[in-house]
Amino acid sequence: MSEEKIIFDVAEGKSIEISSGKMANLAHGSCLVRMGDTIILVAVCSGPSRPGTDFLPLQVDYREKYGAAGKFPGGYIKREGRPSTKEILTCRVTDRPLRPLFPKGFYDEVQVQALLLSADGENEPDVLCMLGASVALTLSHLPFHGPIGALRVGKIDGKLVANPTHTEMQKSSIDLIYAGLPDKVIMIEGSADFCSEAELEEAMRFANEAVKIQVEAQKQLAAKIGKTKVEPVLHLVPEALEQALTTFCAGKIEDICLIHGKNDRIAAIDQLSKEAEAALVPQFADMDAETFSLELHKGLNDLVQKATRTAILEKQYRPDGRGIEDLREISSEVSVLPVVHGSSLFSRGETQALVIATLGGEKASQGFDNITGNPESVDNKRFYLHYNFPNYSVGEVGRIMGPGRREIGHGDLAERSIAKVVPQDFPYVVRCVSEIMASNGSTSMASVCGASLALMDAGVPIKAPVAGISCGLVTGNGKELLLTDILGAEDHFGDMDFKVCGTRDGITGFQLDLKLPGIAIDLLCKGMERTHVARMKILDKMEACISTPRTEVSERAPRIQVITINPDKIGALIGPGGKNIKAITEETEASIDVDDSGTVKILAPNKAKLDEAVARVQACTAEPELGHTYRGKVTGVKDFGAFVEIMPGCEGLLHISEMANYRVGKVTDICDVGAFVTVKVIDIDQSGRIRLSRKAALEEIEK
Repeated sequence: MSEEKIIFDVAEGKSIEISSGKMANLAHGSCLVRMGDTIILVAVCSGPSRPGTDFLPLQVDYREKYGAAGKFPGGYIKREGRPSTKEILTCRVTDRPLRPLFPKGFYDEVQVQALLLSADGENEPDVLCMLGASVALTLSHLPFHGPIGALRVGKIDGKLVANPTHTEMQKSSIDLIYAGLPDKVIMIEGSADFCSEAELEEAMRFANEAVKIQVEAQKQLAAKIGKTKVEPVLHLVPEALEQALTTFCAGKIEDICLIHGKNDRIAAIDQLSKEAEAALVPQFADMDAETFSLELHKGLNDLVQKATRTAILEKQYRPDGRGIEDLREISSEVSVLPVVHGSSLFSRGETQALVIATLGGEKASQGFDNITGNPESVDNKRFYLHYNFPNYSVGEVGRIMGPGRREIGHGDLAERSIAKVVPQDFPYVVRCVSEIMASNGSTSMASVCGASLALMDAGVPIKAPVAGISCGLVTGNGKELLLTDILGAEDHFGDMDFKVCGTRDGITGFQLDLKLPGIAIDLLCKGMERTHVARMKILDKMEACISTPRTEVSERAPRIQVITINPDKIGALIGPGGKNIKAITEETEASIDVDDSGTVKILAPNKAKLDEAVARVQACTAEPELGHTYRGKVTGVKDFGAFVEIMPGCEGLLHISEMANYRVGKVTDICDVGAFVTVKVIDIDQSGRIRLSRKAALEEIEK
């Protein structure tokens, strides 16, 4: 197979090259995507559906190899291991816009594998992975209803920029990842520095124009080398069973969908399923028992979905009885746990998040190996938020294991939304953990609200509280109905989950997931208006609980003080072989971090220990002052005088003529090595040499 290429511009001076036919030619679809010197390989393969599958088993796997950046993996094992958080987030952001573009009932296994081959440190590969996945699927035989376009949009000095470099992104006020069809948005993800809804809309419309160029380029490439699309096998509920189930459930399913409590509603659906199965088994005795049970449950789920959507769309009746713009009941508490540094319990309807904030020193920051970015521009992460979703939060049993991709994704959304309000000069490293106590929709948004409350409770001086809210959508019969603050059922059976986080001043984080193959940007913007109104109401509720951060950090938190010393004094603080700094840390139980600029961060378990450590550091690094009196230790004796250490690492000469107001015969008549004497600084010459006087010090004391 010969290689085919297509090149197009994404911005002035920036182009993307897509090629296929050079590598991975045994895959069902493959391509190379290049921008600058960053290159991604994406390959797609499919296989038959597995028995019992009732969903699209689409798997996206993105991996970064250290060799792509000319590096070795850190640690003892010199081989890449489990995917990093960055890789998992790229997998998720690639998966989400692809999934709605496969036909209903298509359950063949589909694997999209992406590999970073070359990383130039400036051009971010995540959006190239998204674009490459669309290209590979478009070139394959699979029933993918694309292609889609994907790009990052930044706003730098008031100007929108497509696929900005890492250097450019450091100045950007918006970080928007956008995926869609021409004039239809499918997925957005990102954060912003308190941007308005109008600014985000402008960025999306800007991205849409770039998407049109990308889609046209893919169509041109597919016309040259694309494979013929194969008619897919769709696993739909047999028509006879669907009709029988519809008849049996008539007049029952509608009432069940109007039950307000989540557990009560699920229990009623389970009971109806058992009754339907018992009643319909004789009619379908020729079907395998396992197949019959699977198809019946699929059919019942379709009926519940249809009844729920019809009630919402035609009657504007939601499962919990609210109006379409109403929020669920909200309650907030802080200081709910006695030992932790900050805590909150945030509830919205049946969804509940317990968030714990912990403050620590510099050693608690999260370090990471940087493959795709400029190492010099990335510091250790000093604020991070983790999200946990245990089985009991949904009243189920299941495998207990570490965080999955969903938990990492939800935690990342909450983290970047909150990070915008944590001051960069705050001396503490801050960690928030959101433990979901109960889930019935929008747990990530509850985590955002709970984290704001917990941080204020801990005394973190955040710029403003952040609230998060989700907007849903139900479409059908030519109608489109937006829903504020969606339940789990409305998320499951609806068409959209659009999460927006922000303060009163603007948006800090956002995420869109769709089950539809795209919606108009205008409709999404109406959703943003809904979330803005709801966000203000939620902030009112949160501020009624705690309106501003506590004036001091929790008494349970360690104490931190940052002081600045002369960089030339760093050696005096550390001492020979680390003697001085080791003594301070051991005797005061403090942790001390010093950087080359002379900034010293001192972390101690309480205020008394902190004050002691600060005094010791200042004693080691203080500059001698002319005219000041010191109590110093004699370190050496000569015929002409003695050398006295007036502060750590700082010595002066006490000449014999300055030892007393009378003639001294020999130095040892006054002092010897190891003795302490009170001296006054009477001169510091241009070379920094210090002259001391015991005589002057005694005269001053006598006065």
